[in-house]
Amino acid sequence: MTRSAQIRVAVSTVIFTLRLPDEGSPVLALPLVRRTREPFAGRWALPGGWLSASESPVDAAARTLAETSGLSPTYLEQLYAFGAVDRSPTRVVSIVYWALLRQDDVQAQSAAHRASGHAPENVEWFDVDALPDLAFDHLDIVEYALWRLRNKIGYSRVAHGFLPQEFTLAELREAYEAILGRHLDPANFRRQVETSGSLTATDRFRTGSHRPARLYRHNTDVELADRGPLDPEETSIR
Repeated sequence: MTRSAQIRVAVSTVIFTLRLPDEGSPVLALPLVRRTREPFAGRWALPGGWLSASESPVDAAARTLAETSGLSPTYLEQLYAFGAVDRSPTRVVSIVYWALLRQDDVQAQSAAHRASGHAPENVEWFDVDALPDLAFDHLDIVEYALWRLRNKIGYSRVAHGFLPQEFTLAELREAYEAILGRHLDPANFRRQVETSGSLTATDRFRTGSHRPARLYRHNTDVELADRGPLDPEETSIR
């Protein structure tokens, strides 16, 4: 196959959120955009576009994400650069960013775009364990982002990026379970959280159909990097 000697640079973004289904626990989800032109017309792809000569990669990622999905996270972290020779019919290197968004932020931003009459088309949210066939090497990109997310959970507050400022221990545990894709023992999880020093109990409670559950917030006085990494296969609670 003949390829152009020109190398183009694109940006893509992986956005994760925790979506609460009608029944059951939260699930990890991300937005995809249906392509309207070749190559891979009709297939789903990550939000993205071309890097222009007048903007930085992160600015291009923020712009293309807003244009294609209507989302504007407050922070984008560079994930990786994907540049396999055969990843596209033409020579394209993609700089990929990722971010976490709370579900209420997703809903608020989507509602604002609908109200403005400029809601993006061809965008849909998918659970990470039920993805459609993706264009290019975007499945590899999503799998790499998931690997990074699951590895970060053992030594950072990454799970809290999905939660409001105050949350119950059950909500925190469900966030960990959604990220890791496996069940965690509630009693063991509570014990490790309470001894980690990473949370501060408030005097407020979440009321509902069950008995009231205490609300917690981050302990900003604890610097997790100084406490050493935790093994997500064993503890998975920091």
